[in-house]
Amino acid sequence: MDHTPPLRRGVVLILSSPSGAGKTTLTRMLLQDRDLDLTLSISVTTRARRSSEVDGIHYRFINERQFVVMRDAGELLEWAEVHGNFYGTPRAPVEATLAQGRDCLFDIDYQGTRQVREKMGADAVTVFILPPSMKELRARLERRAEDETEVIERRLENARKEIQRWKDYDYVIVNDDLQRSFDDLIAILRAERQRRPRQAHGIEAFVDRLLSE
Repeated sequence: MDHTPPLRRGVVLILSSPSGAGKTTLTRMLLQDRDLDLTLSISVTTRARRSSEVDGIHYRFINERQFVVMRDAGELLEWAEVHGNFYGTPRAPVEATLAQGRDCLFDIDYQGTRQVREKMGADAVTVFILPPSMKELRARLERRAEDETEVIERRLENARKEIQRWKDYDYVIVNDDLQRSFDDLIAILRAERQRRPRQAHGIEAFVDRLLSE
């Protein structure tokens, strides 16, 4: 008998959080874990490429005309305009990844999450990362030493608005311990991989072979 594991459909794992709650760090940890074999969705953008960025790694850099064509043709899972530049996630590479039984990781805000969920349905698994307190969130933003006081205050104001969206997500993690939060994310991903609808096609063939022995 063929003992190859049945092929499942991949998961679209979406992480969202206010700035400073730890989403970027957790995303990096997930991608560095080779056993998880996660693929990060690569966005397209019309903004100019920075000197430290590599086309096709950090973003795919395109012009506005190309972006509009993709958007109007329904080729983007989600898109937004930020500071006069367009950003979006192409659908085709994500669909191809899922069809191969691999999981795709998204690091997006609640607006992008809503758009992806509308288009991907049950493929999307959403997780909201909360800070343990607003005091700790402020401390994390200040420790970055990247922003002026006014910018930090604006980020905290935005954080309060974003946090109110927690009920829109499938899972919520309070990130008061980074390793524990990482372990929780792995547990969520592993459980979602085993959902019957996600394995239906591969399991049916597997069961048929099993019963034919």
